[in-house]
Amino acid sequence: MARLIRAVLLLLALALPAAAQQDAFDAAVSGLAGGFNQQAEAVERLGALGDPRAVPLLRALADGRLLKRPDGGLVPPGEAAPPGAEPVRVNNRVRVALRGALGRLQLVSPDPAERLAAAEAVFRSRDAANAPLLEAALARESLPRIRSQMELSLAASRLVAADKGAKRAAIAALGAAGSTDARALLLEARAANPALAAEIQTAVAAIDRRLSLRRMAETLFQGLSLGSVLLLAALGLAVTFGVMGVINMAHGEMVMLGAYTTFFVQEALRGVPWLLPWSLPLSVPAAFLVAALVGAAIERGLIRHLYGRPLETLLMTFGVGMILQQAVRTLFGAQNREVLSPPWMQGTLTLPGGVSVTQNRLWIIVFGVAVLLAVLAAIRLTRFGLEMRAVVQNRRIAATMGIRTGRVDALTFAFGSGVAGMAGVALSQIDNVSPNLGTGYIIDSFMVVVFGGVGSLAGTLVGAMTLGVVNKVLEPWAGAVLAKVAVLVALMLFIQRRPRGLFALRGRAAEG
Repeated sequence: MARLIRAVLLLLALALPAAAQQDAFDAAVSGLAGGFNQQAEAVERLGALGDPRAVPLLRALADGRLLKRPDGGLVPPGEAAPPGAEPVRVNNRVRVALRGALGRLQLVSPDPAERLAAAEAVFRSRDAANAPLLEAALARESLPRIRSQMELSLAASRLVAADKGAKRAAIAALGAAGSTDARALLLEARAANPALAAEIQTAVAAIDRRLSLRRMAETLFQGLSLGSVLLLAALGLAVTFGVMGVINMAHGEMVMLGAYTTFFVQEALRGVPWLLPWSLPLSVPAAFLVAALVGAAIERGLIRHLYGRPLETLLMTFGVGMILQQAVRTLFGAQNREVLSPPWMQGTLTLPGGVSVTQNRLWIIVFGVAVLLAVLAAIRLTRFGLEMRAVVQNRRIAATMGIRTGRVDALTFAFGSGVAGMAGVALSQIDNVSPNLGTGYIIDSFMVVVFGGVGSLAGTLVGAMTLGVVNKVLEPWAGAVLAKVAVLVALMLFIQRRPRGLFALRGRAAEG
């Protein structure tokens, strides 16, 4: 019996706050049907209660959709209007109260976008009266992005409070937030709080350290992103130049063909809406095949007659590149073509620590690593790769073993050209698709291959990432053009000391 009595008392204790909340809500709602002063007071009470049920009522009142029955009662939004119902009229004071109340109540809205927008609005308002509502909203918020914004808004509200302890807690919270908004808010509050200037300066210094680390991380990501682009552009050249010894000045045009293949596939799939978001993945094998076929035709028709004559090969492939550019201008026009990014590659991703990265660049890094692994697997794990390595090491002995060296030459050049075509798919997401697309990457590709070590895939990876990161580190101080010039000069000095690059090949192929 005693247990039953205790349970009943516990239930009553839990029910009393809920009942009191309901009574306060009902009393405030009834005030919306009164005069302008009553309405303004009722709106402010509803905003302070933080009850989500008030949001549709206040929105209806603000839009002129809230109706009043002839007996003075309100018609709930969404119900049919009874005979004689009239809209509830408001004045400017009520409208001002409505804007403030709706801004606060959106903190408990079921829509995450509304909650985030409300938290940002409360941060800008910096009113100490918002602190209790923010504390209640934080208690029920589960999304990390919105929670962090609410915590920042709560700290901003406490910073203008009269309580010095609340201000100190706000300064510590803003210092831990590590954002530019928090830094600006602290600098603004320093003049109004001279007694807390030392604590504010300590918090600002902590924010500056975090922002510096964040900028370093973002610069590193940009460098890796540029490195992945250079890796994709140089991988095909590492095969044709590094393995075959052919100076292919038309390599950039193979990249360009891959980009135009991506555009063509996207245009072909516009009539199939459910397949259009997958046009980019479908473009990868298509670009490989198109560039590989063109590469095979160039090798069989021209290059095979010029092996061992590097100057003639350079001049001939330079002319082929100009022919391919003009052919694309004739077919597609000289203007830039747009290749849309699929939804899963759009937008910005915020990593832990507040580091922002663009998703298309992140996917290009993943794609570059995947292509590198695929090329490595093709060379190390397939019969084609075995025959290619045999021909490179000793062409005569490979021929006596029954390997068709001419066929291997054609397949190797086609393979390198196909890899360049896949690079064009990635570059179509970050650069203009035009006949001159590949021209800007041919010099960088040769730099990567020579720096990393001719014929070394590991050297190509290290060289691409090193040049990409160094470029991005130098750009803030020297600018994009001077940074590239500095990298080129440093590379020339490096090649003077190590002519075979970072990862020099060993064995008969290297010696020859």
